[in-house]
Amino acid sequence: MTIEYGGTRYSGWQEQNNARTVMGELRRAAEETLRTEVELQGAGRTDAGVHALAQVAHMRADVKTPRHPEAILRDINEALPADIAVVELEPVSARFHARHDALTRTYAYQISTRKTAFAKRFVWWIKDKLDVELMTEAAGMLTGRHDFVCFRAQDPSKPDDSTIVKVESAAIELRGDLVVFRIEASHFLWRMVRRLAGVLVRLGRSEITMDDFRQLLEGRSEPRLDVAAWTAPASGLFLEDVTYPERPRKTHKKRPNSRRS
Repeated sequence: MTIEYGGTRYSGWQEQNNARTVMGELRRAAEETLRTEVELQGAGRTDAGVHALAQVAHMRADVKTPRHPEAILRDINEALPADIAVVELEPVSARFHARHDALTRTYAYQISTRKTAFAKRFVWWIKDKLDVELMTEAAGMLTGRHDFVCFRAQDPSKPDDSTIVKVESAAIELRGDLVVFRIEASHFLWRMVRRLAGVLVRLGRSEITMDDFRQLLEGRSEPRLDVAAWTAPASGLFLEDVTYPERPRKTHKKRPNSRRS
């Protein structure tokens, strides 16, 4: 399943006790539709308030009467709230695993350079003038293998995970009133993209220098470089694409913007 959702009203993707989550809503809708328990697994966890244009999940269910995927897609969507939609549903091998088989994930972070009446939930509005050229230079430096220890929040469920991440691509795109930071990698550390976005904005505001940015990228921090406090809000972050072997890359045709919700 390929799923899009607005994360504003949810406590993230992953199911939690006593919290409303995207995965929980999807499970409820699928089990109502198929009238049986289902196994669900997403390609990645998104935090509270984070959105997705193309989250991928696999679903397994023991269904007595086979149904056409289009009928299942239609009925699940009818059972889902308005801010969650399954946009594609297709049969796959029983061995397919949405998380383990993923090659890369792409996130996009949207920064609005003006106040917007309609897309506040989907952008981070920065009032100050930004040096987009400097931000673009810094984003380009992220490509390759780096230690992102300065940009991660400690994940209690993965205390011993390596902080080394290989970034396939990273760039800044200027589209009208939007500054879009896009980054693709095999995996991401907890809150890594939001902290990168926050640091890039600090750089664009001239509150830190390029040498400071290089220092953080080398895994060296100091008290004045308070990356945790600079974490960008969840509102601007989108899981934009997940790639798999033999699955074509998305073309990002459904990008949100600052003029509509």
